[in-house]
Amino acid sequence: MKAVSTVVFDVNETLSDLQPLQTRFSDVGAPGHLAPLWFASVLRDGLALTVTGQSQPFADIGKALLFSMLDPGSLNRPVDEAVQHVMEGFMSLSVHPDVPPGIRALDEAGLRLVTLSNGSSGVADRLLTTAGLREAFETLLTVEDADLWKPARGAYRFAAEQCDTDLAEMVLVAVHPWDIHGAANAGMVTAWINRGGGSYPEHFTAPDIEVSGLHDLADRLRTARE
Repeated sequence: MKAVSTVVFDVNETLSDLQPLQTRFSDVGAPGHLAPLWFASVLRDGLALTVTGQSQPFADIGKALLFSMLDPGSLNRPVDEAVQHVMEGFMSLSVHPDVPPGIRALDEAGLRLVTLSNGSSGVADRLLTTAGLREAFETLLTVEDADLWKPARGAYRFAAEQCDTDLAEMVLVAVHPWDIHGAANAGMVTAWINRGGGSYPEHFTAPDIEVSGLHDLADRLRTARE
């Protein structure tokens, strides 16, 4: 594995804990288990648009899907207020417990840290600022400025161009195997955060690094650089 200079983080689920979104659904009278299905559906539709040469912001797709998925008859408030309540939940998420020590260790190791999210840079900024980690990041990139979602190859190229760095000198860090697969096929080094202890799908390109939490990543990258 080639030594890297820049660490590129996915944001939603990789850095942020989406579990509280289930409470947001329950708050409005919807089943909490709809939250992961809704999030997966947003990713599905964003990727479908990219494949067909189109692009829409994460928030726009998320709102549209909530209007179609929420049952007005079961809600405890008007559907537009319910949609707003769920969407506002993204601005109040926290990072996973392993994220702060992991980010600080990577920063202390002298690596450049950036994000590349399928969501907005505003969500990433609020998440990292609240966690006291914003200053560790050089820049917060979003696919909204690239007009195509990950895992399209062009999304990763966009990150490399913005950082003025070769793809081979960047490592993509994510919990999503599809993101790892896309980055690997674009020419990046990849690190899969396997917090759940599951198996990596065999149909995707395997990650270069697998760790159970972000706190272990600095040591793995430091070893690769020596």
